[in-house]
Amino acid sequence: MKRLKELVGKTLTSIEKLGEEELIFNCEDGKRYRMLHVQDCCENVSIEDIVGDLQDLVGTPILKAEEATSDENPIGAQVPGFQDDSFTWTFYKFATIKGYVDIRWYGESNGYYSESVDVFLVGVDDAYM
Repeated sequence: MKRLKELVGKTLTSIEKLGEEELIFNCEDGKRYRMLHVQDCCENVSIEDIVGDLQDLVGTPILKAEEATSDENPIGAQVPGFQDDSFTWTFYKFATIKGYVDIRWYGESNGYYSESVDVFLVGVDDAYM
């Protein structure tokens, strides 16, 4: 599910980071969004880096929520600990009047499985998670 654009205009009350594999966005209107990759065999997808302060996204409306992907290694070499049969970098760019946050996910697999990250609406998209 790609519900990322639904976050634009919403005001977050909190963001929960559950390890390196999931973020939960709690909204003022009571909705909750989960950002994660539903893991399957022979793949690994996790948060590689967060640039900015997640708290800058709390308390004021989200002005920007964008996704970009790349299958090129931006650091020019294999990432230690990951195989490189197939990989995808997914970048999520958020902004409020308080600041910007970029969340970089890294997904790797044997090439036969998804490496994408999804945003699910809790209580609506549960069957997909």
